[in-house]
Amino acid sequence: MNKFFLSGIFILFCFHSFAQEQTYAEKLGFPKGAKVLILHVDDVGMSWDSNEGAINAIEKGVANSLSVMMPCPWVPGFLHYLKSHPETDAGLHLTLTSEWKEYRWGPLKGKPAVPGLVDKEGALWPSVEEVVKNASADEVEMEIRAQLERAREAGFEPTHLDSHMGTLFATPEFMQRYLKVGIENKIPVMFPGGHNTAIAKQLNATPELRAQLAQTGQMLWNAGLPVLDDLHNVSYGFDYKENQKFSDAELQKIATENYIRTISELKPGLTMVIMHCTQTSDVFPKISDSGKTRKGDLLAMMDPAFKKFLEREKIILTTWREVKEKRAHAK
Repeated sequence: MNKFFLSGIFILFCFHSFAQEQTYAEKLGFPKGAKVLILHVDDVGMSWDSNEGAINAIEKGVANSLSVMMPCPWVPGFLHYLKSHPETDAGLHLTLTSEWKEYRWGPLKGKPAVPGLVDKEGALWPSVEEVVKNASADEVEMEIRAQLERAREAGFEPTHLDSHMGTLFATPEFMQRYLKVGIENKIPVMFPGGHNTAIAKQLNATPELRAQLAQTGQMLWNAGLPVLDDLHNVSYGFDYKENQKFSDAELQKIATENYIRTISELKPGLTMVIMHCTQTSDVFPKISDSGKTRKGDLLAMMDPAFKKFLEREKIILTTWREVKEKRAHAK
């Protein structure tokens, strides 16, 4: 999430308080007072390292959901994986930015159709701010629809939609198009519309903003889609001591301790835990300097100590596929 998340949601709808008597997890049929988590891997398809990390986090660890960046170069490799693993809970990580310096991608719709999304290198803009400055809501909608179309043409029906770098949360107009596409296609969208204890603390959210989040969540629920109670999006803030090298065992211990601490602080309800599990190769540092954090995410998901924590605390794991099915039968 970025600073635009705060302002964009704040002015998206007219003020209206909504007192949520139950968590959305309870409304979906999960036990009262339960912590229900979607352990979600972002940035799949971005690189070979991202694909391998996501696969290992799910097949060898406890992560259970992911989303794919359709404009990126390694998408074909992951689409081939999905064909042989159709049960994978895979959504679209709707992508309107290309943030790395030496490794970039452009919009699927092409520059003639969406010129406001394209920078001077022919790629998507590096930052959310630049997308907001240059792109129209119509261009944003055309591009996210093109990304959905590419997935479907490849035989990949996404279980949900979410937003790379939070770009679709940047303005009310962008947000409206994101919600519109999800509702029209009956695809769940990532949106924290419940008590929002963790994400509100992260954003230093005002009571007014929290009311707006709740109202938007109710609108999505009324449209027949499941809604998150909260969002855990803090692993980029874990302290890995920037200039210090760690063995895999040391990195795993730090990451696992941080995940256990921050998940312990979550309130009951349905929470999506965002991570970027990556099997970092020698090439990955040429793409990004975030390899330590991303590998830490992967190692934590594969740590038996983390699995034992989830079991000990009776934390329920679910997927977007499951909550969509539950919403179809909920009142």
